[in-house]
Amino acid sequence: MRRTLAMLVLGTAVGAGTYFGHLHFRAPAGDRTLDHHLAWMQSELQVSDEQLARLRALHEATAPQLRLLAAQVVQLQDELAGFEQNRRARAEVDFLALGRVIETRRNVYQECLDATRRLVLASADLMTPEQRRQYLARVAPTLATEAAKPL
Repeated sequence: MRRTLAMLVLGTAVGAGTYFGHLHFRAPAGDRTLDHHLAWMQSELQVSDEQLARLRALHEATAPQLRLLAAQVVQLQDELAGFEQNRRARAEVDFLALGRVIETRRNVYQECLDATRRLVLASADLMTPEQRRQYLARVAPTLATEAAKPL
């Protein structure tokens, strides 16, 4: 009886964690996120009000493309989950369709990385040499890590 109760509690906890994680990661990035990043730039890099306005405009101009790419990533993850569900249920996989989805995912991920790099470099172009050095020192390792991740 205790074992059954423990499994039920554990299952509920995992389910709740998955649900709230799903909500968190599927929530669209809003102005709060942009404001947070811009506040970081202003406090850490001491960007001027003029630079801040130009950075805001740049980020707002690229946001629709990045949101579209993020939606494509979510859609592709859902498709891959569907393949996994089918594999478990029927013990079969359409390898050609799976290969197309994986290739599409690879292309979308590369497009995400390229768009992010363009945004980072365009942001750096709006900064003084010292600000640029500090900014790229903080951001470049993240881009390099993302590029090295296996698709």
